[in-house]
Amino acid sequence: MQSRLLTLTAGIAFAAAMLVAPTAMADEALVKAKGCTACHANDKKLVGPAYKEVAKKYKGDAAAAAKLAEKVIKGGQGVWGPVPMPPNKVSDDESKKMVATILAM
Repeated sequence: MQSRLLTLTAGIAFAAAMLVAPTAMADEALVKAKGCTACHANDKKLVGPAYKEVAKKYKGDAAAAAKLAEKVIKGGQGVWGPVPMPPNKVSDDESKKMVATILAM
């Protein structure tokens, strides 16, 4: 009985991951397509901070997603050092998707 329950639980978890994975992959592709990876990487600092460092810094900050989505569109400077992040030509929806992907790392 316990074995069946574990198998069922694993199957449900796998199915849920398969539903979420295409969205996450599409949003990661959006980050790449918009040129963000020219200055950012998942786990190391390039010109700008690593995405994992951004996620760590803003973990638990309920206002972070909206604040960062606006910063992606308008650009910013000073939080991660003197090098400015230029404004990006992305829609509000694209910016929100990209930030959600980054904050989930």
